[in-house]
Amino acid sequence: MLEKVYPPFIFNEFDRKNKFGLFMDVEKVIYSGVTKFQRIDIFETKAFGKVFTLDGVPMTCELDEFVYHEMISHVPLFLHENPKKVLVIGGGDGGTVREVLKHPSIEKVIMCELDEEVVEATKKYLPNLSYELNNPKVHLVFEDGSKFIKNFNNEFDVIIIDSTDPTEGGGGALYTESFYQDCFKALTENGVFTAQTEEPFIEKEWMIRAYKRISSVFNVAKLYLGFVPEYTPGTWSWTFASKNIDPIKDFNPEKVRNFDKELKYYNEEMHVASFALPNFVKKMIKDI
Repeated sequence: MLEKVYPPFIFNEFDRKNKFGLFMDVEKVIYSGVTKFQRIDIFETKAFGKVFTLDGVPMTCELDEFVYHEMISHVPLFLHENPKKVLVIGGGDGGTVREVLKHPSIEKVIMCELDEEVVEATKKYLPNLSYELNNPKVHLVFEDGSKFIKNFNNEFDVIIIDSTDPTEGGGGALYTESFYQDCFKALTENGVFTAQTEEPFIEKEWMIRAYKRISSVFNVAKLYLGFVPEYTPGTWSWTFASKNIDPIKDFNPEKVRNFDKELKYYNEEMHVASFALPNFVKKMIKDI
């Protein structure tokens, strides 16, 4: 664990398969521990601020967390006419829940996170991310999300899948077609869904596979992109899906312009622009 190495030192997430990595100069180890599921490390860096990793893989950091959390949350929320009940699967750092609760119509948020110790660590050491986890509107469930979702039918206005990578821990169960079918069933008729779906450069097969499976289940499925420097190689994807709502045709930019909460990345222009895919990404998914 990182506590056994005295700072300053270099943290690296090195992908031996693809021969590339992300390197950070660690100034201070804030927390390091092992749960029954994974290793948790939180440390301070000069460039990225506080960094939160699971099994040595960066999950979020102070530098750019707002990009990821705003894009996974506000894209679907602004496409629902009046979202009241939201399910977040994963998202143990609390950033997604924080963004969801910026919408005044929200009455209840259920966050289903596999590892309770992740939430305990982020509450203690990453309060700027996790402070809304104590909101009375939030109900925390510590369970396998792929099993928890099976309990619901026509229940949620918005479902957000803020999962770990499919190759890490138990995240793979949240990328299956059967899981997406359960999400479809759990949505209300006008409900909307968004999942993080990896990146289009190095491990693009995961992005293509996730998009293909979501598209096979939902009537509408659209890939969108954002720039998250912490996640190598920097461009990240999410997939919006619904039973009948189109993310461009049914988007009302006036709702975003009238929104009175501070947002750092997402706005009405970014919403539309994020769905404008570069040619190489269009080619990857053109036959899906």
